[in-house]
Formats: sequence, structure tokens, C-alpha cells
Amino acid sequence: MSKLKIASWNINSVRARVPIVGRFLDEEQPDILCLQETKAEDKVFPAELFTSRGYVHHALHGQRMHHGVAILSRVPLEEPGRHDWQDNGEARHVGVRLPQGLRLENVYVPAGGDIPDRDLNPKFGQKLDFIERMTRWSEGLKEPTLIVGDFNVAPLECDVWSHKALLDVVSHTPVEVEALSRLQQAHDWVDLGRKFVPAPARCYTWWSYRSPDWTKNDRGRRLDHMWASPNVAAQATMHRVHEPCRAWERPSDHVPLVVELDL
Repeated sequence: MSKLKIASWNINSVRARVPIVGRFLDEEQPDILCLQETKAEDKVFPAELFTSRGYVHHALHGQRMHHGVAILSRVPLEEPGRHDWQDNGEARHVGVRLPQGLRLENVYVPAGGDIPDRDLNPKFGQKLDFIERMTRWSEGLKEPTLIVGDFNVAPLECDVWSHKALLDVVSHTPVEVEALSRLQQAHDWVDLGRKFVPAPARCYTWWSYRSPDWTKNDRGRRLDHMWASPNVAAQATMHRVHEPCRAWERPSDHVPLVVELDL
């Protein structure tokens, strides 16, 4: 049996957050870090930030100024792959196989714009179609898998600061919640966040930059997730949301998640 610590973080531009990424790695010491919204082509990705700390195995899927995902690891990464769930070439997924046999998938689901109507807002339709393609993939999944990332949906009423106020706000609308529920059922995914912090306990991973004091009004949402195949979920021994990172200098609007597995 081997212990494995995996972190996931929407970093909102990795080159703009180099100091806090380094601080997080130094303090938390995960074996693997999955990043979303790196906003950097592979050729300008700050690889030295990671290799200097022993994260010498990289699976990158970058894009200039937008999107982008990366997996940085101290353990070997095998069989890297990419799914185009956006169906337009955007860099929103990268996956690998770990030596323990676990498949690790890192995804950045589209935000979906501001209007929750696919006819009035094509971005909202793209988001729903993205989740639907993930659902079709999940239905055929046979391997033990951990999927992590920014899903851009807060599924439960207690996953947002006000269910009533956000019912018509993209990320918490009934149609998005229903789509994510179908995705979860397609593989019997276990939501590790709520396995370790059962509803209705407070658990947020994102706070808007628009709030002058995010700690005072605490208008958070749980947009970031770690889901595991049932047999993998049984091997999870810890899951944490690193909320203090939101108060670090020049922070991302998201905070990291960390899971520990006994494989």
C-alpha cells in the first residue's frame, strides 16, 4: 500500500501566481498538483517552479491567455491524454495514468457566461454540452479513476452562500445542477468533498474578486471538486479545502483542494 497526496487548484494564471504556488507546494508537499486555468502555452509554462521542487513529471495542455490545464508530479506519469469535451480545441482537459494503476483526470469546465439560456447565450449551451460529453465518457468508464478540477457548478443548496439568491445565477441553476447530477450517476462518482464534509456543512472553494472583503460577507460557492470511482473513494483517508490561500498575496479567486489516498 502506498500513500498518495493529490492537490487541485484553479490558479487563474500560473505565471501571475508563481509565489503562492511555490508557497503552497513548500507548505503542503503534495505528490501531485493539478492546475486549471493556467493561461499559458506549454512553451512559456514556468516549469522551473516545479522541477526545482522535485515535480519533474509534467503533463501540460496549455493555451495562450485562456483556459489551460496541467499535472505536475513527483511520481511518474504514464499514458497522457486529452479529451476535447468542449468540441472546439480549447485546452480544458489532460489526463494520465499513475504507477498505482489509478487514472487521474484534470478538467476545467467552461464557466458558461452570464445568462442561463442556451438560445440567448451560446456559452451556456457549450457548458451544458461539455458536461453531457463528460457524461457519455463516464458511462463507458471501467478504470479506477479520480477526476478533479473546476467544474464551475455548485450542485447542492448548501454549496452556495444563498440558494434563493443564486437560483438564476450561472453555476447554480437547476439545469446545471441536473446536468451535473446525471454526470455523477453515470459512473456512481463519489463526491469526496461531501464525503468528508457532509451537507449541509459550509464548504466553499471560490469567492468573487468583486467583493471588497471576501471574509466579511463570505459569499462563496463550491465550484471545485474531486470525484472518485467508488473503489477509489473507499481508499480516500482525507480531503481538505485550503481556504487560507484565498488571503495570500495576489490570490486566485479559487482555493486548492487536497485528497490523500491509500492505494
